[in-house]
Amino acid sequence: MDFTLLGTISVATGTGELALGPAKRRSVLALLLLQPNTTVPLEQLIDSLWEDEPPEHARTVVQGHVSRLRATLAGGGAEAYGIELATHGSAYLLRLPEELIDAHRFAELVALARPEAAPGDAVPLLREALGLWRGPALTGTVTSPPFAAAAHALEEQRLAATEALARAHGALGEHEQAAAILYTAAVNNPLREGMVAELMRALFRTGRQSDAMEWFHRTRRLLDEELGVGPGARLKGAYEEILRAEEAGAGGRAQGDAATGRGGASAPAGGAQRTGRQGDSADAARASAGGGDTAANDPRVPAQSGRGTTGGSPGRNAGQPAAPRLLPRPPARFLGREQHLAALTTVVQSADPGESPLAVVTGPAGVGKTACAVQWSHAYAGAFPDGQLFADLRGFNEGAAAEPVEILRDFLLALGTPPERVPTSAQSASALFRSLVAGRRLLVVLDNAQSSGQVRPLLPGGPHCATVVTSRSRLDGLVATDCARPVALQALGAAEGTALLGAMLGAERVADDPDAAQELVALCDGLPLALRAAAAQLTARPRWRLARLASALRDERRRLALLSAEDTGVAAALRMSVARLSADDARLLSALAANADGHLNASVAAALAGSAPEDIQDSLDRLTEMHLVDEESTDVYTISTLTQLFARDEGPAGGRIGG
Repeated sequence: MDFTLLGTISVATGTGELALGPAKRRSVLALLLLQPNTTVPLEQLIDSLWEDEPPEHARTVVQGHVSRLRATLAGGGAEAYGIELATHGSAYLLRLPEELIDAHRFAELVALARPEAAPGDAVPLLREALGLWRGPALTGTVTSPPFAAAAHALEEQRLAATEALARAHGALGEHEQAAAILYTAAVNNPLREGMVAELMRALFRTGRQSDAMEWFHRTRRLLDEELGVGPGARLKGAYEEILRAEEAGAGGRAQGDAATGRGGASAPAGGAQRTGRQGDSADAARASAGGGDTAANDPRVPAQSGRGTTGGSPGRNAGQPAAPRLLPRPPARFLGREQHLAALTTVVQSADPGESPLAVVTGPAGVGKTACAVQWSHAYAGAFPDGQLFADLRGFNEGAAAEPVEILRDFLLALGTPPERVPTSAQSASALFRSLVAGRRLLVVLDNAQSSGQVRPLLPGGPHCATVVTSRSRLDGLVATDCARPVALQALGAAEGTALLGAMLGAERVADDPDAAQELVALCDGLPLALRAAAAQLTARPRWRLARLASALRDERRRLALLSAEDTGVAAALRMSVARLSADDARLLSALAANADGHLNASVAAALAGSAPEDIQDSLDRLTEMHLVDEESTDVYTISTLTQLFARDEGPAGGRIGG
């Protein structure tokens, strides 16, 4: 007996498929299969089956579907396979060997594959895994947020396996196969930048450089038209690698360079590269220019360095290229944070003569650090007429953080440095960067920093420059050595959180259910990321009242899953923070999650961890520095509900953190 989730929900036996009945019955089975050997409450089934308010007889309907499923499975010989659909009070349990579920077998095969270490073994494993798919996951279930979230998670696993298979073929030198695998997936997922970047590399390695470059420009246009953003680091990285390889005549493709109009000359290639970069930021440039007059005339802009004017700059000549405008687009529906925006202005105003002001915007995952920094930067772009540089340092993203030399190359190219003159070492590139901007009025925004050491090579030294850094870590090192001024963001209060919901959903909808709106803010811990994810759920369901979502979020087992929208969500953000912890620190976080109300001191933390207070104090301090725990006052710590839920779900019991 085989159960299918990776396609149309079905159950196959030796004599054929079982007749499962209508969509709601298939959905009941799917939900039980997504949580095999786990009790699933009746209320969770009801909330998942009805997109709108469930009918009064919903319990009876679900019980009827379970009864019919039990009979259907029994008729197919479920007992012989060790399968049992049991009732436990007001919950149900589908007991079965998990290898009978195709999604489980898929995950096991993918986990066994090692595309980089053992590509020859990985190819058949990954092909077998992908061969289990029979169409879009969970086809035939009802349309509701829980099923949409589950289907999206399975689809993400499929795409990751596709990319891994392509990497395995690439490691074997089979670039044609890699390109063929990635081509179809990229056509169906045109905004998945990492996949397009790998397709570009595979195409280039097969000699199809013009096709590779066309994929870059096509994706760049789509990102601009659909999302209003420019290419990310992975896409730009692939583009630059191809340009460098062409310039060097890699693989004997110099004639191909001439055919594309680059002719192998370094200067035209560099020009094309800079055009691609600055063109991606056209919207940001227009937004910056639009906000310039306001900032130039705002009395809060510091006057001692002349930043309040838009006149000539000490370090610029008429022959220099146009000032770079690399800020992302302004954050949508940005509200509040006046105190923090004013604090950023104060940091720039209060710098000592001759010093380059440095602000560090810190706070927990999802609190809106990037939005705050970008909002302020756009408002005061006119104070920095020689340009605004922006870089995502990927400190808390999947994969490795950005290397300083990578960011410095981007900055130097944006400032007009020919590619052949960009140093290859971080130390030399940093020195050239500081020299170029020493006399300019320039703003540098370094987003998502992992550590002080990652930031220091990127700091401009000129007294007319300013730097804004965002990080989940406090970056105490920058405070100690570079006189950085911290600007700490906290969660939104009830009024601000409700206002954000109103901006996202419409004031009338929130006014119709004010108590539920305040409850949503509390259930989201006041985190803008969580509130925006909740608003996305409600926007997609215009007939839902806010109370319906609030009721669903009260179920702590579902809360993190519901507070997600595609690849954005609280759980994903927290996962990146926890991934940067040591094993000891992660274990302590899991232990703290067991505290009932989230308030504790070092003695209570030690008791939960089964250690002495002095043995866990350093770990507790590091969790505080990472904003996974908040120190309200001396030896008074709090851990947010969402962080607790994440640590419980993915702690030692779940085998994901601190194990």
